[in-house]
Amino acid sequence: MIPTIEQAQAILEKYNREAFHLQHAKIVSETLRHFAKQYDPGRQDYWAVVGLLHDVDFELFPELHCVKGVELLRENDVDEGIVHAAMSHGYGIEQPSGLCLKEHEPTHVMEKILFATDELTGLIGAAALMRPSKSVADMELSSVKKKFKDKKFAAGCSRDVIVEGARRLGWTLDELLLRTLDAMKSIEGACAGNAGKASGSSHG
Repeated sequence: MIPTIEQAQAILEKYNREAFHLQHAKIVSETLRHFAKQYDPGRQDYWAVVGLLHDVDFELFPELHCVKGVELLRENDVDEGIVHAAMSHGYGIEQPSGLCLKEHEPTHVMEKILFATDELTGLIGAAALMRPSKSVADMELSSVKKKFKDKKFAAGCSRDVIVEGARRLGWTLDELLLRTLDAMKSIEGACAGNAGKASGSSHG
């Protein structure tokens, strides 16, 4: 089954209750939709569904993130292409359990963008909360770069993963930071007007 947006939201809410996780899923979903308009305009909903489901297991099984996710999505008869895409953001990342996932390598541009922006949306969201506006609308690239370089800020957001994500896309780090910031500016209204609500790392 290739879920509709509504079906994907229902699957997400079946395993997630915390507003933080639901909001993060929405932000990543809308970020992927933003990039789909350029790279795959005929499949914007498909990209958005992948974003909604990428952390389906994280609230209940943080120690087995992207391992349990495969099981949960298959239990809900989700299409294997979506399973692969959604779980690809955990590729090569050591999980709290000590597992280092070597399945579901990100190969499609959508998967590479998910890998690169998942952690970064958390960092940018956290930076937004520090601003008087509590918004990304008035944030500039220089602010993002400053927070990125400060390893103590949003320490749960892996800079290594973000750098690796840029490499996989063939983008410079500045390009990734700027394009993700621009994406978050464009979707802020669709994400309840507060990107900062979902600040932090999806990998714990």
